[in-house]
Amino acid sequence: MTAPLVTANGAEIPALGFGTFRMNGADTARMVRHVLSIGYRHIDTAQIYGNEAEVGAGLAASGIARNDVFLTTKVWVANYRHDAFLRSVEDSLRKLGTDHVDLLLLHWPNREVPLAEQIGALNQVKTAGKVRHIGISNFSTALMAEAEALSAAPLVTNQVEYHPYLSQAPVLAAARRAGMSVTAYYGMADGKVIGDPAIQAIAESHGRTEAQVVLRWLVQQPGVVALSKTVSEARAATNQAIFDFALTAEEMAAIHALSCPDGRLVSPEGLAPEWDVE
Repeated sequence: MTAPLVTANGAEIPALGFGTFRMNGADTARMVRHVLSIGYRHIDTAQIYGNEAEVGAGLAASGIARNDVFLTTKVWVANYRHDAFLRSVEDSLRKLGTDHVDLLLLHWPNREVPLAEQIGALNQVKTAGKVRHIGISNFSTALMAEAEALSAAPLVTNQVEYHPYLSQAPVLAAARRAGMSVTAYYGMADGKVIGDPAIQAIAESHGRTEAQVVLRWLVQQPGVVALSKTVSEARAATNQAIFDFALTAEEMAAIHALSCPDGRLVSPEGLAPEWDVE
């Protein structure tokens, strides 16, 4: 079953995407080709992942029309100065084998380059037709508001760590007010959801895996897009099979209740902003 679309400030984003973080070249090309063959239509990569060329190869080998795939990449923080930004986007397009990406994100905040310069470059490549939509990643609500105010074009997502142990309620609320989506990475909390008693009980009641339950929990929330990542063809198919069941309000609440103050897993020194506090 093809993923439904999340609408955000004019963008239509497939609610389930395939992520390629920490995936080597051969696995990337193989899995991108495979997931497209079984119905995924949203692929997520980044300059710093070092696998844009393999994503492009997998896309080309799939035989799926370019315009039928929602393709996201991210500009790395070292490329935020205006001229370097423009060059890096051209380099990404060349590696991906396409004349445009559907969504281009600022990967992390970088205080050494004025945010106005970063947002200006994002808007410039959008105006030039190199990207269809623009957004941000790993931004706090304060940075989200600053970026929104600086951008002529609407921002369509903030891609952040989001899983049952990390609430992200402030970011979700800010995104909804702005008409943006939230794209969730690390949804499995680096594997911690597997074997969690509360999640396991819900999974057993539905005859599903813990991963399916967590992905369902994510996409069942309004305006949330989930990224899944695996190098297993079988697991990719299982992860996709989340649109033929629903969690009850009580089950959704039980998973939300797992969040904890120290639930954040990704906060690299020198990149992470001052995170929102619940």
